[in-house]
Amino acid sequence: MKSPNVSPIKISIEAIDALLPQTQCGDCSYPGCLPYAEAIQKGEAALDLCLPGGVRVLRELGKLAQQDVSALEASMAAREKPKTLAIIREDECIGCTKCIQACPVDAIFGASKQMHTIVASECTGCTLCVEPCPMDCIDMISVADQSYDSDHARQRFQNRTARLEREQQELRAKHQTKVLSKENDPAAKRAAKKAAIAAAVARSKRK
Repeated sequence: MKSPNVSPIKISIEAIDALLPQTQCGDCSYPGCLPYAEAIQKGEAALDLCLPGGVRVLRELGKLAQQDVSALEASMAAREKPKTLAIIREDECIGCTKCIQACPVDAIFGASKQMHTIVASECTGCTLCVEPCPMDCIDMISVADQSYDSDHARQRFQNRTARLEREQQELRAKHQTKVLSKENDPAAKRAAKKAAIAAAVARSKRK
């Protein structure tokens, strides 16, 4: 539902996205900074939804959109999220990889059943790794200023998204190859025919 004070903005999505912190946290209810920027441009989202960006980003968005956001600043100041950094208590980590799968910028390194670690310079403080951790061994610590570069974080997010898409395409291709292989396999065809006959016989017996 549109906010009553929201209207489409005649500014590029890239210009709006450039002002966002690129935490990719989803606190704005959109799955990343770019989708939020797209919603702002279309007039589908308010300017005060970026909690990690806080008052600073709100003001910058207001200036870009040529909108007076002063009435929203007090509320944003109360909701603004402090800068944080994720830390894994490594001696408690069981190597489940759930945090690795959740990190939107691939800032967590490790392998299955091996200890994971977070690269502080890459962590955006999004907190998405905390909830899926079955050992509850990830802490978010307050920091004066995060060291990650927003442009770099955006690129890592885009690289990860592209990688996941490639992996999905590869899985679909393997599945299709497997299906075609079975279709061209005489033995598989006979087995499928027998299974169909057996199912038909079973259905007739139940009548």
